[in-house]
Amino acid sequence: AVDSLIDNSQRGKALSRRGRRELKSLSDMLKGKKGRFRRNLLGKRVDYSGRSVIVVGPKLKLDQCGLPKTLALELYRPFVIHKLVEYNYASNVKAAKRIIERERPEVWEVLEEVIQDRPVLLNRAPTLHRLGVQAFEPILVEGNAIEIHPLVCAAFNVDFDGDQMAVHVPLSQKAIEESRTLMLATRNLLKPADGRPIVGPTKDMCLGVYYLMMEDPARADEKPRLFVDFDEVELAYTLGYVDLHTPVIVAQIYESQRAPKKPMTTTVGRCLFNQILPDKLRFINRVMDKGALQEMVGVCYRELGMEETTLLVDRIKDIGFTYATRSGTTIAISDLVIPNEKEAILSETDKVANEVERQYRRGLLTEEEQYARTIELWSHAREQVSDAVSRSLSPTSSVSIMARSGASKGGFGPIAQLAGMRGLMADPSGRIIPMPIRSNLREGLSALEYFISTHGSRKGLADTAMRTADAGYLTRRLVDVVQDVIINAKDCGTSAGTLVSISDDIGGQSMAERLVGRVAAKRVTAPKSKKVLVGRNKEIDEEAAAAIDKAGVEEVLVRSPMTCQMRQGICVMCYGRDLGRRGLVSIGSAVGIIAAQSIGEPGTQLTLRTFHTGGVAAGSDITVGLPRVEELFEARKKPKGEAPLADVGGVVHIIRSDDQRRIVIVDSEIQRFKHEIKAGWKILVEDGDTIKANAAIASWRKQKEIKAEKGGRIILKGRKVTIVHERRDEREYDVPTSGRLLVDEGQRVEPGTQLIDGVLNLHDILRVLGREAAEHYMLSEVQKVYRSQGVNINDKHLEV
Repeated sequence: AVDSLIDNSQRGKALSRRGRRELKSLSDMLKGKKGRFRRNLLGKRVDYSGRSVIVVGPKLKLDQCGLPKTLALELYRPFVIHKLVEYNYASNVKAAKRIIERERPEVWEVLEEVIQDRPVLLNRAPTLHRLGVQAFEPILVEGNAIEIHPLVCAAFNVDFDGDQMAVHVPLSQKAIEESRTLMLATRNLLKPADGRPIVGPTKDMCLGVYYLMMEDPARADEKPRLFVDFDEVELAYTLGYVDLHTPVIVAQIYESQRAPKKPMTTTVGRCLFNQILPDKLRFINRVMDKGALQEMVGVCYRELGMEETTLLVDRIKDIGFTYATRSGTTIAISDLVIPNEKEAILSETDKVANEVERQYRRGLLTEEEQYARTIELWSHAREQVSDAVSRSLSPTSSVSIMARSGASKGGFGPIAQLAGMRGLMADPSGRIIPMPIRSNLREGLSALEYFISTHGSRKGLADTAMRTADAGYLTRRLVDVVQDVIINAKDCGTSAGTLVSISDDIGGQSMAERLVGRVAAKRVTAPKSKKVLVGRNKEIDEEAAAAIDKAGVEEVLVRSPMTCQMRQGICVMCYGRDLGRRGLVSIGSAVGIIAAQSIGEPGTQLTLRTFHTGGVAAGSDITVGLPRVEELFEARKKPKGEAPLADVGGVVHIIRSDDQRRIVIVDSEIQRFKHEIKAGWKILVEDGDTIKANAAIASWRKQKEIKAEKGGRIILKGRKVTIVHERRDEREYDVPTSGRLLVDEGQRVEPGTQLIDGVLNLHDILRVLGREAAEHYMLSEVQKVYRSQGVNINDKHLEV
């Protein structure tokens, strides 16, 4: 009983008498999410806060949000009371409260004035990184919903299908100051994980800009009209003399610079778009999709700074929405054209598939081979059909604009399913079902095809639910490890660092990409001209990185958090640039937490399941996605699908017995030690003797001796004594039946060579190759997982 009172979580569970509910013990009261610490001490409910559903506010500026009047009145109530008394609308607090309850007109006037003083903080749960809480200047709106600027959706990860957000009011002067200088939406344009802009046009805005910048191939041979500048173009467009895709030639394309020597041949839409750009970014004379727009925002931030960028994204937002509306883009069933080649491709594939089936029946193929070939055939067929779909769509059709502009999720993928064929599906275990779905969603699916499709949908939902919890837990553990990692000093004075070389493959990043924002640990000079590109302890910015790339530098030694010498925390030089703010990191930044959040936040996007390739000859299950990341961070003793490392260097022999293969590495070396014995010395050994190390081979009058350096066999010729020493070391490794060998018979290998396809054990790497190799392996493996899902995280965070 006493045991259960103290800790009732053991499996021999003590239940309460009647209700079948477990009793809550003392330790249960403290631990976990519902315990005293996390529920009541760390997570209190706060006053001056509210929550409501959000809607989009396309007319807002980037640092504004719309607050419902009733909500604002509640949040700012004490401040309103103060002002009402101050302005003599009420004689005391009680009277002021009464006025507020009656909602007199003067209350709203006072409220308008009060909200100028302090911004509000908006937060959307789950706050996965620091951009989940941002400050905005409130604007009063009618109704009961909070209005959100469309460009900050990406940072909060919100959509407008019923999401709710919480509002908080900062109270103290310091809190207000902090909200305005650090947390305002306009000051958080970059993502701390990789330093790219996180506010950038999405969805409808991309569609509008793409439509605006398009060229109509049908009007390619039309004679362009001549205009002086953008204002004249705009006038002609407004009066209806030209439309968006009319070709024009414009002389002056800048606001405040001289006109270019050669006038620009372009379209009306492109003139209208360039009109909103600052001079430095003009003149863009090509179609802009989502990627190009994001890129442009990044360039603007680098070249022109934060304020300009804020204005620019707001202008892009307005022009995007305007012209998306004007474009009248719509979709109907008739827009989906089923390509004529589809039937031919399908029947051709059927023929080959039947042939494969026949060979399997006759025993010429194993089951695995037949499965693999069938999958390959149908995947190829699906690709051919979707290529045919994208060819048959006219580039000016609504569907094609939506896919190409980056406004829709997945680009041409969904369109291939709508008008091509759905292709192969996976069953619940992740194995691909070798029966393809031939129909597309326009023709409709047969009952069997529909049933097979449901697999995928359900698995998707189940996975998502499980993934979210796992990713949250990973973030929690990461934060727990690094919460005390803070920037504590300017420079720890170390000259060590990590080598970034061209040959490294860390998630397919280029060398320049990895160098930006680092500090050079020693001078970087161009190999040919010997010109200094970056001095020691200087930050490598975009230009320097490009110069290093261009000069063909093979490797650069950069400072890294992994080699920082500080006893606690990290120094500024080893960390380098603060990605969310640009410029070197400031002392006191909690870089540990930022790193943990940057790694944890995209965790939900990683696929959860370990992949079964359906017994295709790829060996054992390959762990991917979140479980693989966990496995690496925990440095497990036994990773799944572990492959052995060569402990010693030597020659490989592969021994095949009936049911298994073994790799034997023989490390042998023959050393010869020669001695010429002078006359007068007595030789103590004979030809063919075997002696041990340090045994005497000759002596002089019992006083001096010559000793053998190593043991071995003696060869005696006249007065020449040769000791032949043979060192031999053998190591054996078992190969699983499905394993693929990475070495050949008779090949010489170095210690630390991977012998079989699979994942390496970090403990082995550390033991055989040392600390740097282990760090490097972890870095590249974690990056592989994230990059395969298209998630960019800077190496720096993983190093921390």
